[in-house]
Amino acid sequence: MGATAALVLGLLAGGTGTSQAAASLPCDIYAAAGTPCVAAHSTTRALYASFNGPLYQLKRASDSAVTDVGTLTAGGYADAARQDSFCAGTTCVINVIYDQSPRHNHMPIEPAGTAGPANSGVPADALPVTAGGHQVYGASFSGRMGYRHTAASGVAVNGQPEGMYMVTSGTHVNGLCCFDYGNAEVRIADTGNGHMDAINFGTECWFPPCSGSGPWVQADLENGLFQSDSGYSENPSNTGNSAPFVTALLKNNGQNHFALKDGNAQSGRLTTQYAGPEPSRPGYSPMHQEGSIVLGTGGDNSNGSIGSFFEGVMTSGLPTDAADDAVQANVVSVGYGAPSPVAGGTLDAGSTTSLRATTPGYTDRYARHQANSAVTSVVSSGSSALDKGDASWIVRRGLANASCVSFESRNYPGDFLRHYDYQLLRQPMDGTAVFRADATFCPRTGKNGQGTSFASYNYPDRFIRHYENKVYIASNGGSNPFDSATSWADDVSWRVSTPWTP
Repeated sequence: MGATAALVLGLLAGGTGTSQAAASLPCDIYAAAGTPCVAAHSTTRALYASFNGPLYQLKRASDSAVTDVGTLTAGGYADAARQDSFCAGTTCVINVIYDQSPRHNHMPIEPAGTAGPANSGVPADALPVTAGGHQVYGASFSGRMGYRHTAASGVAVNGQPEGMYMVTSGTHVNGLCCFDYGNAEVRIADTGNGHMDAINFGTECWFPPCSGSGPWVQADLENGLFQSDSGYSENPSNTGNSAPFVTALLKNNGQNHFALKDGNAQSGRLTTQYAGPEPSRPGYSPMHQEGSIVLGTGGDNSNGSIGSFFEGVMTSGLPTDAADDAVQANVVSVGYGAPSPVAGGTLDAGSTTSLRATTPGYTDRYARHQANSAVTSVVSSGSSALDKGDASWIVRRGLANASCVSFESRNYPGDFLRHYDYQLLRQPMDGTAVFRADATFCPRTGKNGQGTSFASYNYPDRFIRHYENKVYIASNGGSNPFDSATSWADDVSWRVSTPWTP
C-alpha cells in the first residue's frame, strides 16, 4: 500500500492512523504523495508538522509598527494572544501573509492593477474563530482587500500541473469579481485566456446556467469562472456550498484536464463537482500560467469581492485523489468553529451565550438573527438546529472598547450584531471605526433589576431593546415608537443564558 493511501485510511478510519495523522499536516501529506507544496498560507495554523516560523505580520494603526505572529508550538496554532497584546488600544491590519514552504512565497498587500485600485490589508480582528481548541483569527475580505506575490518561486507556468485548496466560508460571499486564491499573472493585468489557474469561491455565475444560488467552487482560468469545459455548470446537483467553513479545491494538469472539489471543512469528505477536459475555448489547452500568487482579487485586481480565508496551499505537480482526501480529513480534524474552551453562558470573551428576554409574557423569546436583522422569537428544545444557532452568540472583546463586548454570530463566522439607523443587524465586520463602534455594547445591571442591560458604545443613553419582535437600540422615551417608555426597563433587560448551540 502506498504511503498516501495508508495515511488517508488512517485519517478517515482512526485507530492506528491517528498518531500518524497528528504528525502529518497538509503539506506533509502532499509531499509524501510526490506533490510538495510551493505555497502554504494560513493565519490560523502551521501547515507543516515541523513549521515554527511566522504566520503573518501585523501593522498597527497607532504608530505603524509591525510585528509577526507565529505558532504556539511547532506544527501548532497561531499565537492569537500576541496579536491581542500588540493591537490593544488600537487597530491592526494583516500586512503580510507568510509562506510556510521553503519557497518563501510571502504575500504582501496587493498594489493597483488594471481593473482595481491599490488594496488595503484585512482588519486583523475581523474574523475570530476557534481552531484546534484555540481562539485564532481568519482573514475577512470586505472588498478592495487583497494580497499578491508577483515573482513567486516554483509555481506552475506554461502548462505545468498543479493543485491547490483553500478553507473559506460559505456565509461571507458576494457575486462580484473575484475572490480567488491561486496562480495569476505576473503583471497585474488580464494577459489572456489560460493565464490564470486559481480557485474562485462566490456567487457570480459567469457562464449561465448555474444550478442553485451558490456559492460555488469555480476555476478562474482568466476571462471566465469555469464550472466545466463548457463554462456553465454541467452538474445539476452542484447548487453551491453555504456551510460556515468550506474546503474548496482545484487541480489542473495544465494540458487537457482539470477538476473541482468542495466539502464541509467541519465534517465529511470532498465531493468532486467536475473532472474533465480543459475549457473548449481557445487558449486553455494547454494552459499558459504565469506563476504569480493572488489572494482575494482577480488576476487584474478586480477587487469587489468579499470572502473569508483560513488556510490554503499550492502544489508542484498534480495531487492524487488519496492525498486530497487525506488533506480534507486533516482539515476536519482542526475543528474550525468548534465550541470555545471558555465556559458558555457568560459574558467572558470567547463564551457562547443566548440572550433571553425578561419582559413578562415574553420570557420564552431570545434575541436572534433572521434575514440579516435581529429579532426575538420563541426558541425551545424542540426548535430547529438553525433557529438554535441563530439565537446563539459568541462573546468577543468590544471591537471599539475592550472593556465592553461585541456579539459574533455562531452560524456566520465574522458577522457581528451592530446597529444601523437604530435597528440591530447581523453584518460582517469591515474594520471601519464606525462598524466597531456600532457593534460594541457595554454591560450594565439590568434596568428592571434582572439580568443585564447593554448600552450602545456610541449612543450610551440607548440600550439593546426588543420591541414588536424586532431589536433596536432605544432610549427611555423619544420620538421613535421603539423608544416608548412603556415597559422600557423590562424590554432592555436580558438574561445571559446557556447557549442553545454551544
